Amino acid sequence: MSRVAAVQMASGPNVSANLIEAGRLITRAVRDHAAKLVVLPENFAIMGLTEQDKVKIREQDGQGPIQDFLANQAAKHGIWLVGGTIPLAAQADNKVRAACLLLDNRGRRVVRYDKMHMFDVHISETRENYAESQTIEAGEVIVVVDTPFGKLGLAVCYDLRFPELFRAMLAQGMEVLAVPSAFTAVTGMAHWEILTRARAVENLCYVVAAAQGGYHANGRETHGDSMIVDPWGLVLDRLPRGSGVVSADIEQARLRAIRRNFPAIEHQRLRCSLPEAK
Repeated sequence: MSRVAAVQMASGPNVSANLIEAGRLITRAVRDHAAKLVVLPENFAIMGLTEQDKVKIREQDGQGPIQDFLANQAAKHGIWLVGGTIPLAAQADNKVRAACLLLDNRGRRVVRYDKMHMFDVHISETRENYAESQTIEAGEVIVVVDTPFGKLGLAVCYDLRFPELFRAMLAQGMEVLAVPSAFTAVTGMAHWEILTRARAVENLCYVVAAAQGGYHANGRETHGDSMIVDPWGLVLDRLPRGSGVVSADIEQARLRAIRRNFPAIEHQRLRCSLPEAK
């Protein structure tokens, strides 16, 4: 049995301030919740006033203050850390990769996942327009990796709407799913809990969903409701709004029992796969 935690934030345009807040919440997750795996939300280091702000602070893969922060936090607390997403250099000069890094308890990078699905939508209720593909270069491969908590899959926010991605992860043995996110207030109210619990139920896995939750300097409002869901779809802990931490235990024995007694995975008639991480 392992304790995991999801951090919820309302990040702004000041990277230093965001890192201080993230560090404070990581400390709380370790000190008050005894977490051994901590998941940060999408865009934890910057929610810019414009979409170009993240391009301006993008880092080269393997070096930069945000990556140093993640490594230092993981090593300092002796935890595994899912670093939300950070802007890393892309092939195009005017774009970034929304990279989700996993670091081990010694601060060493284990794997990197680049957000695969771009949030290019119009929300009629609030007249909000989003076009992530204008500043973010999409990833191409899925990631599932061995950890002390089980086989961990990584996905980001809008990825939640594409169940074939998680079936492909399941084919690689996924048992725990980490989902850093920043759902809008409107889409989150309508779909966040449904999608998060559905991914847990249909794949009989734990889901650790860390969200942005609150009002941001750029005028955007995010839904929040960070939660941890077990393989039966039970919400173990959640935080509706504001900055904070949710935590729960990952119980491998419970996961195995559910998969044994309710063998829906074995009953699949159709199989799908996507490219694996190289």
